[in-house]
Amino acid sequence: MIFRKATNLDLEEMQELYIETIQSVCKNDYNPAQIKAWISGVKNKERWIEVIDKQFVLLAVSNNKIAGFGTLKDGNYIDFFYIHKDFQRQGIADKLLTALELEAQNQNSKTITSDVSITAKPFFEKNRYIVKAEQKNIRLNVELINYKMQKEL
Repeated sequence: MIFRKATNLDLEEMQELYIETIQSVCKNDYNPAQIKAWISGVKNKERWIEVIDKQFVLLAVSNNKIAGFGTLKDGNYIDFFYIHKDFQRQGIADKLLTALELEAQNQNSKTITSDVSITAKPFFEKNRYIVKAEQKNIRLNVELINYKMQKEL
């Protein structure tokens, strides 16, 4: 497993990982309509390009395949955090999260936050993030619940 920064050449594989992970890993916490609404965000290519251009985007790569990725926006906000369905429960998320937290500290952040899915909430709690608020987001007229979580660095 190697860790490296993403480039625009990684965009398509990152988007595929995003879709597949949500469809398979989150299916016990979100219904099909919610999953469809959630993955609709992949169509906003400008947003994805902006993420790669302006955020700290770290990939976990195994045998030339992206196993997971996490992004740090503005030095203190985890915007994307996804581990490929075939690479779950192998410690990759722990390593990615640690790297993002170290980058936040390097940017002099005292806290780090994220909007976390129902599925990811136990992982973040295990890593000492606390829930600040339950949030109800509407996307394509469908309600998606997530949690604003925060950790002191």
